[in-house]
Amino acid sequence: MTSADVIVIGGGTGGYSTALRAAALGLTVVLVERDKVGGTCLHRGCIPSKAMLHAAELVDGIGEARERWGVAAHVDAVDWAALTATRDDIVARNHKGVQAHLEHAGVRVVHAAARLTGPRSVRTDDGREFTAVRGIVLATGSRPRTLSGLEPDGHTVVTSDDALFAPGLPGSVLVLGGGAIGVEYASFHRSMGAAVTLVEAADRLVPLEDADVSRHLARGLKKRGIDVRAGARLEGVVRLPGGGVRASVRGARGDVVELEAERLLVAVGRVPVTDGLDLAAAGLAADARGFVAPADWSRLETPVPGIHVVGDLLPPPSPGLAHASFAEGLLVAETLAGVAGAPVDYTAVPRVTYSAPQTAAVGLTEAQARELSYDVVVNTMPLTAVAKGMVHGQGGTVKVVAERGGRVLGVHLVGPHVSEMIAESQLIVGWEAEPGDVARHVHAHPTLSEAVGEAFLSLAGRGLHQQ
Repeated sequence: MTSADVIVIGGGTGGYSTALRAAALGLTVVLVERDKVGGTCLHRGCIPSKAMLHAAELVDGIGEARERWGVAAHVDAVDWAALTATRDDIVARNHKGVQAHLEHAGVRVVHAAARLTGPRSVRTDDGREFTAVRGIVLATGSRPRTLSGLEPDGHTVVTSDDALFAPGLPGSVLVLGGGAIGVEYASFHRSMGAAVTLVEAADRLVPLEDADVSRHLARGLKKRGIDVRAGARLEGVVRLPGGGVRASVRGARGDVVELEAERLLVAVGRVPVTDGLDLAAAGLAADARGFVAPADWSRLETPVPGIHVVGDLLPPPSPGLAHASFAEGLLVAETLAGVAGAPVDYTAVPRVTYSAPQTAAVGLTEAQARELSYDVVVNTMPLTAVAKGMVHGQGGTVKVVAERGGRVLGVHLVGPHVSEMIAESQLIVGWEAEPGDVARHVHAHPTLSEAVGEAFLSLAGRGLHQQ
């Protein structure tokens, strides 16, 4: 039996960030991962999907160059093999980087599946046993939610884990699920020339975001030719003998339509992975949704002292986002090392959808703020009200939700490159700034972020370009 200060089960973003920080604080760490360190985000999710979305942005740019700027350019073809080779190279280099960081930090990486055998002990499927002096960290992540009768085959019916690795580019795609993942994949396939139908059961896309964000996003996607069907439900699917699927979809008004597509992408959320973990052996149990809830959110510690949870195993308010997992990993590592740290402020964790148009938000939506009985004041600023927004010509908006006479509660962005603009708003919300605090700072001109500054100038009674 091998002893270490900390045993981390799962090498995704939450797990390896915990391991790196704990090692930096002088603790001995064993990281057990049954697949590759980096997890879903690095190998099947965030990184490969954003690489592909960048390629899609380049394709869209060629179209804009021709249609708006008089550049005689066309996309003759997409070399799928070359595109995926570039994607895989980016993933591989990131993977090597994570491995090198862990090795340099002195983290012992064990490639095996692990299960709990007690509140301080772990056994791997190859027979090795480990005990933790200070604690165990559960970071086993999540997998795509599937629907009965729609088992993925990696070709005709796919999930977000395998959509980018299915062979070739389909001519048509039916995307089931209008959250961030479904919207991103719908956007990618449309950029690559596919006919895309996007079906969401809620009455609007990205239903957890501000209603105005949903409205602007849907408008932008429809303008690109995506068939957006919100408030619609899948009634049944038939796999066609010659390939593809035929789906029955009931619309918001009760009408049923038959839709055919070469590929069906199921993007209806993710579920925590606890299979084989044997939580009961350590005195733990998952809740009805499969999450392992902490008893103390300030330490992310479960009801069993010394066992902590990070990443997708956590229930809301943890958002199941990679960057939130990094913060959770830092917190747990510092807790185990006896270093005092502040709990994760989930309200200040940014949320981004990398579609075209993009969305980015931090803090409360207008509806949430009103539900919490804030006296709310709202300002919206179109991106096209500033010169750089006109240059991009893709529309978009900035929406600020603030407490009347008080702090900023939320900032919501839609438009080009807003994923790179949200960091400023994260600080504004996280530091509880008031509109007047932001209005004192000068934004560069001309930039898209200037629209953020203008929105706060208006709220502070100093507006220039907003009437």
